[in-house]
Amino acid sequence: MDRWPARGRQVRERLGSTLFSRVAGPSGPANRARIHTTPGPRWFGPERPIRTVHADASMFVGGLSALLLQSLHPLAMAAVAAHSGFRGDPWGRLQRTSTFLAVTTYGTAQDAQLAVDRVRAVHQAVRGTTAAGEHYHAADPHLLGWVHAAEVDCFLRAHQRFGEHPLDGAGYDAYVADTARVGTALGVLDPPRDRAALTALLSEYRPELRATPEALEAARFILRRPPLTGFARAPYMLLGANAVALLPPWAPALLGLHPAAGAAAACVLLSGHALIRTIRWAMPPPPESPADQGTSLPRPGPHMS
Repeated sequence: MDRWPARGRQVRERLGSTLFSRVAGPSGPANRARIHTTPGPRWFGPERPIRTVHADASMFVGGLSALLLQSLHPLAMAAVAAHSGFRGDPWGRLQRTSTFLAVTTYGTAQDAQLAVDRVRAVHQAVRGTTAAGEHYHAADPHLLGWVHAAEVDCFLRAHQRFGEHPLDGAGYDAYVADTARVGTALGVLDPPRDRAALTALLSEYRPELRATPEALEAARFILRRPPLTGFARAPYMLLGANAVALLPPWAPALLGLHPAAGAAAACVLLSGHALIRTIRWAMPPPPESPADQGTSLPRPGPHMS
């Protein structure tokens, strides 16, 4: 009879290892150990909402949704299409992004600042002109503001819908305030610090948004041509369907997407909950480390970096 629990553990460990290697890459175990066990002050203490949200498996849906929403700004999408190499190395881009989120959320303040400095250096070099003759620069605070707002909104929506322990209104406002620290460090000018400000900022960007050919191609790549084969494609497609359903109501139509409706929408949502629970079961959060006993640094004001 003991063989069944043992087999269950084996399945869990195998699935968790596969998911973690995809998301974190070959350096994932070493990075995780460094991020969580290196002593020193953090930008965010263990009680902060940003840690609750970013540790949850709902980020799998939120991340896909954020990529779709971010693609709707033509200048931001042009920069990604020309410089990110997401088609040629999608897993590498995912791994770099997940490592950045982990370092800035859980790592020491020194490592978080180093990670931000590296990203800002990359942004300085990313500039060009769209097919329509519009100039873009990845370090433009206005573009950074859109990328930041879209990402935060999608992560928040995903946690509200799929999070194991959803926060109350004050908790989600505090989450937005936490993310403002990272946004400010990256060069965003006066990022939103509560949900009302976040909603208002997204509305301000609406007139600038449209689906360029690059955005439509990115959506097809993300949703219909993922770099996966065999069994892995089915759960990924479920993640994608839930990522589309998570978008603001006005966004899918711009990308030519049609979220499920009626009974089909209920099935998509139920499957999403089941899939996120499975991911959560396979990838438990790291245990609390002695480093978490340290104190977080004071949060900067609107124009501190």
